[in-house]
Amino acid sequence: MIFHSSFEYIYLWLPLAGFVVGLIGSMVGGGGGFFFLPLLTLLFNVQPQIAVATSLSATIPICVVGSYGHYRHGNLAIRKGLAFAAAGIFGAIAGASLVKIMSVEHLKTSFGVYSILIATHMLINNRKRKIAEANGTVLSPGSRLQNLAKCIFFGFLAGLITGTFGTSGNAPVMAGLFTMQIPLSVVLGTTLMVVSANTISSFFAHTMVGDIDLTLVYFLTSGTIIGALAGPRLMAKIKVNRADGAVRKWYALGMIAFGVLMIIA
Repeated sequence: MIFHSSFEYIYLWLPLAGFVVGLIGSMVGGGGGFFFLPLLTLLFNVQPQIAVATSLSATIPICVVGSYGHYRHGNLAIRKGLAFAAAGIFGAIAGASLVKIMSVEHLKTSFGVYSILIATHMLINNRKRKIAEANGTVLSPGSRLQNLAKCIFFGFLAGLITGTFGTSGNAPVMAGLFTMQIPLSVVLGTTLMVVSANTISSFFAHTMVGDIDLTLVYFLTSGTIIGALAGPRLMAKIKVNRADGAVRKWYALGMIAFGVLMIIA
C-alpha cells in the first residue's frame, strides 16, 4: 500500500541523512540501502516492514544516478554485472514475499546476523589477498564456469537480501566480484549497477505486498539525489585502488557494528 504519513519535525533531518547516504552509497557501490533500514528503524521509529519498502524507494535515485556516473568513468564490468542482475531478479521476488510473513523481531535479528556473516566473509577474503600479496603470489580470478557460478549464487543472494531487508544487497555482489580479482574501482561501479536492477525489481515486488511511505521518500530523496551525483565525481579524484584493502576492511567492520546494533536494539 502506498500512502503519505503525517509530517513530523524530525523528518527535517532526513534530507541531510539522505545526502550523506547518497554520497557514501554511490562511492562504495552500495546504493545506501544498507544504512536506510537502521536509520529509519532506530532513529526515526519507523516500523521495519514500512522501512524496508520505503528504503527501496529512496535508494532507486542513488542507484540510477550513481551507476550512470560510474559508467561515464569506465568503472563497469557490464557482462558480469548483467549475470549478477539476472539472478538477483529472482532473489528479489522471493525476498519481497518472505518479508511479509516475518515478525518485526525476526526481521531485525535476521538483518543483524546477515550483516555479521557477510562482513566476516569479506574480512577473510581480504586477509587471504594480503597474505598472497606478501608472498608475491597472484590469486587466480577463476575459470569462466566458476565465475558464472559465483554470479548466479551471489547474485541471487543479493536479490534475496534486497527484497527481504530493503537494503542494497551490495555485500554479496562485492564479495563475489572480489573473488574474481577485479580492481576495486570496477567492483564498486559494477556493484552499483547490480544493486540498481535488484532495487528496482524489489520495489515493484513490494508495491504488491508491502507498505511505502511517500512522505519519508520525498524527504530522503531530496538529499540522496544530490549525494549520488557528487559521489562518483569525488571518487574519480581519489586513487581508490591504492587503498582497496583498507576500504574493504573498514566497510566490513562497519557492517558488523550495524549488525550487532540491530540484534541488541
